[in-house]
Amino acid sequence: MARTAPVETDEGTVPKSVRVFFINRMLEAFGLVLLGVLLVLTVALATWSANDPSWNNAVSSAPSNLLGYPGAVVSDQLIQYFGLAVLLVIAIPIVWAMGLFSHQVTKKPFKRGLFFILAIVMLASVLSLLPNPSSWVLGSGLGGAVGDTIAGALVTTLSYGLKGILSQIIAFVLFVAGTGFAIRGATGIMNDRLMAISSPFDGRVSDVFFAAFGAISHLAMRLSAKLQRRQEGSQVRKSIVRVPEGYHSQEPDGPAPEKSFLQSVTGFASNLLGPVLGRKSYRVEPVFERSYGNPNGDTMVEPFDSEFDTEFEMDETAAPVTSARISPRAKPIKQGRKVRLDAQPDLPLAAEHKYELPPLTLLAEPPVNREPVQSADALEQNARLLEGVLEDFGVRGEIINVRPGPVVTLYELEPAPGIKSSRVIGLADDIARSMSAISARVAVVPGRNAIGIELPNSDRETVFLRELLASQAYEKTKQHLAVALGKDIGGEPILADLSRMPHLLIAGTTGSGKSVGINTMILSLLYRLTPDQCKLIMIDPKMLELSVYEGIPHLLSPVVTDPKKAVVALKWAVREMEDRYRKMSKLGVRNIDGFNKRAKQALKKGEVVTRTVQTGYDPETREPIFEEEALELDHLPFIVVIIDEMADLMLVAGKEIEGAVQRLAQMARAAGIHVVMATQRPSVDVITGTIKANFPTRISFQVTSKIDSRTILGEQGAENLLGQGDMLYMAGGGRIIRLHGAFASDKEVEDVVAHLKLQATPCYLDEVTEEPADDPYVLPGMEDTGSESGDDLYDNAVAVVLRDKKASTSYIQRRLQIGYNRAASLIERMEEEGLISSAGQGGKRNILVGDSDQVSH
Repeated sequence: MARTAPVETDEGTVPKSVRVFFINRMLEAFGLVLLGVLLVLTVALATWSANDPSWNNAVSSAPSNLLGYPGAVVSDQLIQYFGLAVLLVIAIPIVWAMGLFSHQVTKKPFKRGLFFILAIVMLASVLSLLPNPSSWVLGSGLGGAVGDTIAGALVTTLSYGLKGILSQIIAFVLFVAGTGFAIRGATGIMNDRLMAISSPFDGRVSDVFFAAFGAISHLAMRLSAKLQRRQEGSQVRKSIVRVPEGYHSQEPDGPAPEKSFLQSVTGFASNLLGPVLGRKSYRVEPVFERSYGNPNGDTMVEPFDSEFDTEFEMDETAAPVTSARISPRAKPIKQGRKVRLDAQPDLPLAAEHKYELPPLTLLAEPPVNREPVQSADALEQNARLLEGVLEDFGVRGEIINVRPGPVVTLYELEPAPGIKSSRVIGLADDIARSMSAISARVAVVPGRNAIGIELPNSDRETVFLRELLASQAYEKTKQHLAVALGKDIGGEPILADLSRMPHLLIAGTTGSGKSVGINTMILSLLYRLTPDQCKLIMIDPKMLELSVYEGIPHLLSPVVTDPKKAVVALKWAVREMEDRYRKMSKLGVRNIDGFNKRAKQALKKGEVVTRTVQTGYDPETREPIFEEEALELDHLPFIVVIIDEMADLMLVAGKEIEGAVQRLAQMARAAGIHVVMATQRPSVDVITGTIKANFPTRISFQVTSKIDSRTILGEQGAENLLGQGDMLYMAGGGRIIRLHGAFASDKEVEDVVAHLKLQATPCYLDEVTEEPADDPYVLPGMEDTGSESGDDLYDNAVAVVLRDKKASTSYIQRRLQIGYNRAASLIERMEEEGLISSAGQGGKRNILVGDSDQVSH
């Protein structure tokens, strides 16, 4: 707005001075009316209450607003739509009124009015970006419904900080554009009166005003940023802030009373300016609980007392508040009784040699004093950096928990509403690049509204096998076939029962730690079970990984390296399973535990268990004849079949291997026979759908691609593992957890094997690897292909064609239950010998002979 020149009119009836006098009085009257309207609006807003009746609040009580129902409705609508930005509705018209009193008229009133409306809208969006203080009683943000809408529209395009800065700049520019003309007019009318005391400024009061306004805006921006940082971790601090005993909240019991608009504004201002004015905070800042233990694990030292004094005061120069909770590290694993017994073994006084389990002294001992890999400050700094990285990619949320582990650290992200998990999971590679990490794995935390982001530590710890086998959990477990898998990402030991899996499928590339993982599983069985309790069949087509175990007393046969003998060994396992089921059926038990328990009871009592069976009928009386049959109740040990490389076996005898493994996986659990199968090529031709369906428990070490990860686990993630024992373990229910496998060196394995060889010699069974020629075992469903020669199969095919008058490859394949290639060869042979014609246009063949008598063989 600018000063208007005197109105040029004719030198007629009304003198110019009189005309100017009336125009000025009219402007002053308009300004007075405007001030009156603003005064009424101010009173309505100042006495607003959320409990008053309005268009969206139907209550029967009388309004507390000084202007009655109209004032309650107008003030409620303004605050609901614009929030605290309604103050600008009063501030800018006050400046206009001052301009009217100084006799100033704008040349572009519509333009100024438009800027006025836009300034209110942008200020509302700025206020909506601020967190709501406790004194704010509405469900919307500080900017009302309009501010929330504008702020939400910018979420998908701009980052949080850039949105706030841009909105503040636009709001300030619009405010100046809407009020700049009046400010200049208002300052001009005051120049004369303030000239004496403002002479150093040479009358540039407007410049001083703009400088002061800029300083205030800058201070408001800094305060809003500080308040934002304070409010970001409020939800997390509720769960980790300790309240001293005897401290009670000053708020009365029951629902809090609704606050007026003035109370909301003053509460917001006090929260904003409290840290700046030096007001002391009576909140206890969160602390990081981390316990440290001595090497023996007898006592735990807490870095601080768990009790607080009733009177406390925080220092004004305290460290910044952290919003991410740092979970305590895993406590040292409690050692079992076997550690003390191995340290002081018994003297060899007994004359009779007794089998002794391997001592723990054969395994490498972990370092005594292992310092934490990362401090709490470093973890907190990484959490803040990770939040910034996610913000750069448009993912809003906060890190609510940090779980440091021996190899990786888990950051739990609570995403903002509307953020899809798939979007965050797809950013795994970008997160790893931005965090300067080798890889990053992102997965949803089951049962919680959180997404886990796993980042590798700068210095990884080694998980020693001795640490797991010496634990009380391993020593006192009641699992039949307990295997020590490693530690989870929190550092807790993980044991699994092979008898409950009941079979295990392992995949991983070369160098991922697959072979070491198999060795630790085998050592876990050897350290706990005697040869009478567990027997092993090891199949190693590569002739490198399992050959070190040659000669231990647990083996049923030498380590099998020939793929053809591997097929025989698997067939023997199937035949042994069927024999065991026949024994269990005769005894009337359901599993191997029940059979061994009944056999132990019979041996203890010295009784012979018999059962009555029918052997025939009496030829004279035609009555059934029964006899007593004595049952063999020998102890049945568990049998674990370990296949190191499945891919090599599938290349040689894929159908027979798959059939044997399928039958074992389907039925061998109750018989005490379990299969551990490993491969370094997890493709669909090796891990077929039949094998996957019968191996619900799987372990995936590092693989080369997402396709391999989906093949073994059904989802991606294994391609982002770190190698060297880093694995994903999928139990029977489909839940996947990340583990760090234990390490056992080749020397440790050799020392344990040498100890076992001194205890006993193996009792090999020849029939495990040598199939009898006169009575070969044929797997169910493979009788035709296993017992018929080529000529016999061809004769059967010819008989089927002549009998059914159908000659096609698919029909022969279906009738004889053979493969497509073999059926096609039989059809081609019939065509060459003139039994059938060549395929016509529709693929139909004609039979050229009448019946089977005309066919010469």
